[in-house]
Amino acid sequence: MSGKAQTNWLATVLVAGICAAIGFGAVYVMTGGGDNQARLAGGGEVAARGPASVRESVGATTSDAGKAAGKPVDRAAGRAEEKGADEGGAKATAAASGADSAFKGPNGERLNRGAMTTFVFKKTPMDLPDDVTFNDKAGQAVSLDQFAGKVVLLNLWATWCAPCRKEMPDLDRLQADLGGDRFEVVAVSLDRGSADKARAFLNEIGVKRLRFFHDPEAKLGFKLMAIGMPTTLLIDAKGREIGRLVGPAEWHSEDAKKLIRSVLAAQAS
Repeated sequence: MSGKAQTNWLATVLVAGICAAIGFGAVYVMTGGGDNQARLAGGGEVAARGPASVRESVGATTSDAGKAAGKPVDRAAGRAEEKGADEGGAKATAAASGADSAFKGPNGERLNRGAMTTFVFKKTPMDLPDDVTFNDKAGQAVSLDQFAGKVVLLNLWATWCAPCRKEMPDLDRLQADLGGDRFEVVAVSLDRGSADKARAFLNEIGVKRLRFFHDPEAKLGFKLMAIGMPTTLLIDAKGREIGRLVGPAEWHSEDAKKLIRSVLAAQAS
């Protein structure tokens, strides 16, 4: 390469370098300069958070939608809108899950709390299958329809289920306290085959108030879609399920009695 050509080549490279430096400086200033570089060096915060963070870092006050009109960003309003959306979503979720019970306590409080926290109310009372039957102590078929006009606490249990055995005395005491013309605890054993084992267990623990009922084919669990043992359904005077509790519970607690009394009061009104 001649001396003149070499000089021209060096000049071209120099000019290109200057232009590149100027261009980089402009971009550097527009995107927040050293502040953004420090953030990137500290873990790539800006890259992770995106363009909105870049605009914040240089103090931008225009929104994407109103940028041309120069409208200021109302960040407080934006936060309020997001909060409202979150609260609305939470309320919608609660409504969809039936968390707000139709039955309330004397002061408007929720009834499924305390010892009844795991009781789940239906959003509306649900019809049960027509053929809900089981045997009485004499081995005669009994239909759930025969309890029409009563609020029924239908408990599905078995002697092989330890939590069922534990809660049985509470169910007997609940029947002693609230049982009568308007309410009955109906505890149905799902022990397959003979009723002797279930009957012997109830005699052993001194059950006195509960009537004996037995499902020798253990079909009720499937028919009533019970997903665990014990499962207890609260049924209104029209034979519809108001709600259920899966697992053991303190059925003689004040929380349980308050829930049942409130349902009885609502049925009477």
